[in-house]
Amino acid sequence: MIRFEQVSKRYSDGTTAVRDLSFEVAEGELVTLVGPSGCGKTTTMKMVNRLIEPTSGRILVNGEDVAAVDPVALRRRIGYVIQQAGLFPHRTVLDNTATVPHLLGRRRSEARARAAELLELVGLDPAEFGHRYPDQLSGGQRQRVGVARALAADPPVLLMDEPFGAVDPVVRERLQNEFLKLQETMRKTVLFVTHDIEEAVRLGDRMAVYGEGRIEQLDAPTRVLGAPASPYVAEFVGADRGLKRLAVTPIETGDLMRPPVVRLLDPAARAARRMREEGARWAVVLDDAERLHGWVSAASLDPAAGPAGEEDATPGARGARGARGEPGSGGEPDAGDTVRAHARRMEAWLPLGAPLKQAFSTMLQHDAGWVAVLDGDRFAGVLTPARLHEALRRSVDADKRDRPREEIRLQTVAEA
Repeated sequence: MIRFEQVSKRYSDGTTAVRDLSFEVAEGELVTLVGPSGCGKTTTMKMVNRLIEPTSGRILVNGEDVAAVDPVALRRRIGYVIQQAGLFPHRTVLDNTATVPHLLGRRRSEARARAAELLELVGLDPAEFGHRYPDQLSGGQRQRVGVARALAADPPVLLMDEPFGAVDPVVRERLQNEFLKLQETMRKTVLFVTHDIEEAVRLGDRMAVYGEGRIEQLDAPTRVLGAPASPYVAEFVGADRGLKRLAVTPIETGDLMRPPVVRLLDPAARAARRMREEGARWAVVLDDAERLHGWVSAASLDPAAGPAGEEDATPGARGARGARGEPGSGGEPDAGDTVRAHARRMEAWLPLGAPLKQAFSTMLQHDAGWVAVLDGDRFAGVLTPARLHEALRRSVDADKRDRPREEIRLQTVAEA
């Protein structure tokens, strides 16, 4: 969709902002451009819509040389989002969003209807926000309007120049989440400039790490973090690149372990007996459709299984206790007693495919020794800290060996 062919930009004072740049961005792909200030990433982006003209080389969008296109017409076909949104202060939110469709010749009513659809898409109710002016919005709301305006003419290409850089970290993460959801459905071809390496890793299908006027490495974020192409890239992404990689390494079925399981309607005495036979101090509670209901300790099912305080040591116990209070019936379960009466809510859980960083964060948040993982509505297994570490190591080794992650076998300390 976007192709750079030996593109350079030199200024009259002799400064070379971009040097002999050649790369492609596929249709529907999001490529983040990251690097220190003055490295050429913003210049690269602005040459696509001819806000800056290259000195040499060619840039093609959908096979067409942008130098042969009228720059005003070109810019109306390319969405452009900048830091602090760049909204017209004298126009309402609805009219700001309708600007490009109106310039392209759509009737005012049609342009405003399209604007209302997009405001709703980015999470702003047009009835509530459409009549407001930019100075009546928060920073995060202005950025949403900026994204909506860039999408208003349904452009195939989006250029985004640090669009979330001027908001606080909490709002930035929320905007990133919303943009990723939008991109999943709209599949625009995006060049995204950022100074934030974590943002580049999180958002990009691929990321380009810039040195001075050139790309040092263009690859999937996992490969940039796991196999830096040069000492410069390794230094730029940081010594904590292993931690950053947690954000882009998903939980897979092979990372999980299967814990002891009891059923919601099992008699408590029978479940306690089975847990004793298996030497299990806790078990996951499922219903007959394999849906997660919670967890239960052997001590709560049968006080004879051990001291009541012993359950405090079970994985996830402290996180679960905060939700439901103390379980247990105090005494030998009667014949009509079932696991349901003793099960405790599972607070620490995630969907399959969630990033390892989220799993690690969930463990810390709930003071849990593991997180439950769901495949849709069904229980898939649990991820422990040891399995999380193995998943990260396997992901790194897979990139280094250029093999699928499931084919990587790790050597344990015992085997060494």
